[in-house]
Amino acid sequence: MSLLVKICGLSTPEALEAALEAGADMVGLVFFPPSPRHLGLERARALGRQAKRRAAKVALTVDADDAQLANIVDALQPDLLQLHGKETIARLRDIKQKFGLPLIKALAVETPADLAILPGYAAVADQILFDARPPRDATRPGGLGAVFDWHVLDHLDLRVPFMVSGGLNAGNVAQAVQVTGAGGVDVSSGVERSPGVKDPDLIRGFIAAARAADTAGTIAGGR
Repeated sequence: MSLLVKICGLSTPEALEAALEAGADMVGLVFFPPSPRHLGLERARALGRQAKRRAAKVALTVDADDAQLANIVDALQPDLLQLHGKETIARLRDIKQKFGLPLIKALAVETPADLAILPGYAAVADQILFDARPPRDATRPGGLGAVFDWHVLDHLDLRVPFMVSGGLNAGNVAQAVQVTGAGGVDVSSGVERSPGVKDPDLIRGFIAAARAADTAGTIAGGR
């Protein structure tokens, strides 16, 4: 199966178009006011129309309530919901039942002990996204450009697909895939010229590097 490439935190038609033309599998839009990538509903609606079905649309939320989720779903018509907060396993079940959309659950990892909660979430979520643990004084859970120790995922046994995120860029994505064996990669700050401002050239470069890493891995693995 080919490596999934997700470009997250897209907020302008130009950046979105760069991701789509370069062949991103997923495009992520952020609905979380503390983030410099946060989108209002009408702007998200317009970007959703632009994306159409050229890539899977992912709505990233952080501990959103049902009313917020309903408004986001109405505006974006996402293909998946990415839950990047402290949502419990029970909350995931509730969201899945109410909205009927596949779920990506982001989990912050720093040490192997952080994986103790994994089985419960993997039983409900459709995909798991491993991200770096933010500093204690951080105002948001992701998009901070920090890399975690990928070897924490050594000997990982998951029945659902997983992606890696956190500090990825064109220069290290191949190593991240090689070390973790992830089925997907997710980038945000690694394709920005400043916080929240995506660079089309960096987007294209990241996707090209990810595709090259996938090809190299396929050849090496004899697939």
